[in-house]
Amino acid sequence: MQYYKKIDGKDKITCLLCRHYCEMREGQVGACGVNKNVGGKLKTLVYGHPIALNVDPVEKKPLYHLLPGTTALSFGTVGCNFKCPFCQNWDISQETRINEDIKISPQNMVELALEHNTKSIAYTYNEPTIFYPYAKDIGVIARKKGLKNIFVSNGFETPEIIKDMPSWLDAANIDLKSWDKEYYKKVLKGGLEAVKDTLQMMVDEGIWVEVTTLIIKGKNDSDKDLEEMATFIADGLGRHVPWHLSAFHPDYKMQNHEYTGIETLERASAIGKKAGLYYVYMGNVPVHGDTYCPDCGELLIDRTGYSVTVNRLKNGYCPKCGRKIEGIWS
Repeated sequence: MQYYKKIDGKDKITCLLCRHYCEMREGQVGACGVNKNVGGKLKTLVYGHPIALNVDPVEKKPLYHLLPGTTALSFGTVGCNFKCPFCQNWDISQETRINEDIKISPQNMVELALEHNTKSIAYTYNEPTIFYPYAKDIGVIARKKGLKNIFVSNGFETPEIIKDMPSWLDAANIDLKSWDKEYYKKVLKGGLEAVKDTLQMMVDEGIWVEVTTLIIKGKNDSDKDLEEMATFIADGLGRHVPWHLSAFHPDYKMQNHEYTGIETLERASAIGKKAGLYYVYMGNVPVHGDTYCPDCGELLIDRTGYSVTVNRLKNGYCPKCGRKIEGIWS
């Protein structure tokens, strides 16, 4: 696909990567700082220039229903289309200077994944939507080699991009950061309705989706907000969609804000389960992230931290009652 469109036949273009739909004249960059109008075309300046690269457990993304116990080659670039004051990777996401000495082609990235025996490639650390042209070129090759592709995203993709994703993307973990439209707009520089729409579209397109909410005291932890988020996931996306509740720790511009206690996550978890969600997990706290069969209650996957210690699934089915467990298991 073409990632931009011309405006009135002039040198001005509209970027189609995210829902900011930045309009750029010749030489201008978008809100992300890394997509530029060069000669009347969109140029992704970070293409081929990752700044962070690691082999991670897939559970760290977090994705609990995709090839548990395996690893993902994870990478990100500089730049982001949001301005979250609590960002844990702010040193790269809020940076726009590109180290062009680092060069990894799409083919080389896939070769790295195969060399490290990972089962997937995760586009993560910063917002992958802003380097979608690079990600897709990697992902197309990766899929041909039998690897899964994972987006870890703020959910601000355009409909144009989402419709293109099934051709190569297998799964996504999408942040649902708040239920407050004004907070999304004024503080995060995004949009709640756009994220909700992205989630619905991804599910409809057949992409495996898991949702993460970083719980921050006084920002998104009220019973009302949590109940409405849980209901949206259960009734709008499906009761099978996993909800990851993650504890906030002070970072970036919120160094003086207090940690989220486990009791807050337990309250949020209870709200999620009351809404009918089958799979609710707590993160950044010392608890197990176990998966149970929604029908018979059988322990299926025992997780300690990011490690899978027990996996009783039989080809994606509960060994006790035979229920098919939602996810990507092979």
